[in-house]
Amino acid sequence: MKLPRDISGDELAKSLKVFGYTVTRQTGSHLRLTTTQKAEHHVSIPRHTSLKLGTLAGIIGDISQHFELSKDEVLTRLFNK
Repeated sequence: MKLPRDISGDELAKSLKVFGYTVTRQTGSHLRLTTTQKAEHHVSIPRHTSLKLGTLAGIIGDISQHFELSKDEVLTRLFNK
C-alpha cells in the first residue's frame, strides 16, 4: 500500500488510536503519543498540515517494528476503515 500524500499530523494521531496510542504531551508543534499494547512505546508526530513522506515512513516503520507487523499491515489498519 502506498503512503498517503496529504495526511496531517493531527489526522495521523487520530488514526493511531487503532493501536492504542493516546496523546501524552505536546511540546511546541510536536505531539508525543504513547501506547501500552505489547509494552510501552512512544512516537513523536509533528503537527504539520501535511507530513513529509520520509517523516511518515519513519513513524510507520517505528510502529510496525514495535507491533511486529509489516508496514503494509500497519497502513491497512490505519487508513482502510
